[in-house]
Amino acid sequence: MELPPGIEERDLVWEFVRASGPGGQHRNKTETGVRLSHLPSGIVVQATERRSQHQNREVALRRLADALAEKRKPPPKPRRATKPSRSAKRRRLESKRKRGKTKSLRQKPDW
Repeated sequence: MELPPGIEERDLVWEFVRASGPGGQHRNKTETGVRLSHLPSGIVVQATERRSQHQNREVALRRLADALAEKRKPPPKPRRATKPSRSAKRRRLESKRKRGKTKSLRQKPDW
């Protein structure tokens, strides 16, 4: 089992827990679930899907690497507010007037 780059063994805390669910006595009586804590970042991941502790360790390491990569991503750029141009406002108001005129012609005449 190889650690992903940027993760030190001394920064990890491994815990082995009993996993519940399907898998019978082998899964219910043995500690095959893995909880992995990364101390510097405070990220905790858990893997209990497999009946093998070795496979669950690999899954937990992959999840930790993914979580750290997600945390390292830069935040999205903030959006800048823009306002419509004068001609865009004029066009929008003209289309509204036209639409209102069309709808007013649908009404019954007032006799």
